[in-house]
Amino acid sequence: MRHAEGVAARLAGRLAELRLERGWSLEELASRSGISRSTLSRLERGEISPTAALLGKLCSVYERTMSRLLAEVEAEPPEVVRAGAQPVFTDEESGFVRRSVSPPHPGLRGEVVEATLRPGADISYDAPPVPGLEQHIWVLEGAVEITANGHTHTVEAGDCLRFRLWGASRFRCPGPSPARYAILVVLP
Repeated sequence: MRHAEGVAARLAGRLAELRLERGWSLEELASRSGISRSTLSRLERGEISPTAALLGKLCSVYERTMSRLLAEVEAEPPEVVRAGAQPVFTDEESGFVRRSVSPPHPGLRGEVVEATLRPGADISYDAPPVPGLEQHIWVLEGAVEITANGHTHTVEAGDCLRFRLWGASRFRCPGPSPARYAILVVLP
């Protein structure tokens, strides 16, 4: 529990740093992200935890993947990350759990993520964190409906979908069981 609280506090601080590095006011960031000024202020002060959708919007504005942002708030990443030490982001509201499986590193372009969506979960992102981001999504259990670049695909256990993302995306678990999938993310 203490580790999770530390990560949340460091994430809040890093979000504030990213805004200040660009010389943006909260109003400017609100305009760029579509997130209210008050919500951004509360996020940066650590008063609230971001949802996956909010974090996705901020990653898009700051042009970084969610894994990269989360790696920036972790200590120096080791070469091996044991299963119990892999960073996990949970968005209770949307039913999304994201585990950073591979140790992200600023000098590397690829990473592996495990995601789980509960039945009925539906997450939309307005834009990729980095235009042209390459994704390979391998469904391990259940099924997930993925919309990327205006095309919708139902991907079932054992199937793999790959694409480069230029626009909005959506991940939906049609049920009846949860969807668990691996994502290989490659920066352009």
